Amino acid sequence: MQTVTFSELFPLFNAASPETVDWLLSVAVEHEYPADRAVLMEDAWGNAVYFIESGWVKVRRHAGDGVITLAILGKGDFFGEMAILDESPRSTDVVALSDVRLFSISAQRFIQTLFRDSQLHHRMLQLMVRRLRQTNYRFQLRTQPSVIKLVNTLVGLGENYGVQTEYGMEIFNIPFQDLANLSDIGLDETTKIMEKLSSKGWIRVIPSREAIYLLHMKQLAHLAGRN
Repeated sequence: MQTVTFSELFPLFNAASPETVDWLLSVAVEHEYPADRAVLMEDAWGNAVYFIESGWVKVRRHAGDGVITLAILGKGDFFGEMAILDESPRSTDVVALSDVRLFSISAQRFIQTLFRDSQLHHRMLQLMVRRLRQTNYRFQLRTQPSVIKLVNTLVGLGENYGVQTEYGMEIFNIPFQDLANLSDIGLDETTKIMEKLSSKGWIRVIPSREAIYLLHMKQLAHLAGRN
């Protein structure tokens, strides 16, 4: 992958020097995983930082005999950065939702790069603060009606990872149980709300394309209280 392409794909490296990006590309390891394959098991956290070149993954937390989806990440995002600084035991793993291509950079090399490139260090802190704000915002929504929480989840995924197409803003056809976990509502509620949004023509689910299309982003954002 070319340096410019790499920087455009991953917002984290927008402010990094070309020399930094060149070096990271030289030490990066590429991985491919099919859908439903575990990408990162809980005992492997802290070994590397992972960057999503294409596809979708979910971060899960184990709860008793089950699991709860904590986050959905798509193209251009990254994970594993917290664990390289925190050596406490992990209770989460990462699973591919779709076929996924990743780059990994070892923890030691990534930390060395952060020390060498202050602009990259600053950009990473900015993105981590952004994630924290998004988490706080989700927490603030806990008392809101279920439809607002679910639509916020959909709009957030569209804004962060969606691709504009002739059919509307396209995101991966995320399983309803994962959407329910992210929105802190029940599966039955999620199913009913998705069916209602579809009947109103605001979204369209096309399983054959593995896609959900957000047909009216402005209206959905308004319903979610984002504008």
